[in-house]
Amino acid sequence: MADIPNPAQFLNEAWLELKKSTWLSRQQAIGSTGVVLTLVAIVAVYIAGVDFLLSLIMGALLGR
Repeated sequence: MADIPNPAQFLNEAWLELKKSTWLSRQQAIGSTGVVLTLVAIVAVYIAGVDFLLSLIMGALLGR
C-alpha cells in the first residue's frame, strides 16, 4: 500500500515550484487574451458559415 504524502510538505513543494515560474506581464496577458478571443470569434463565424451552407445543401437534397 502506498504511503500517504504529507499535505504540508506537498503544499510547500508546490509553492516552491510556483516561485520558479515566470509569469506574463499584465500587458502580455491582455495581448494574449485578445489574440485568443479574436481567433475564437473567427473560428465561430467559420463554423456557423459551414453549418449554414450544409443546412442549405441538405434542405435542397431533402426537398425542404
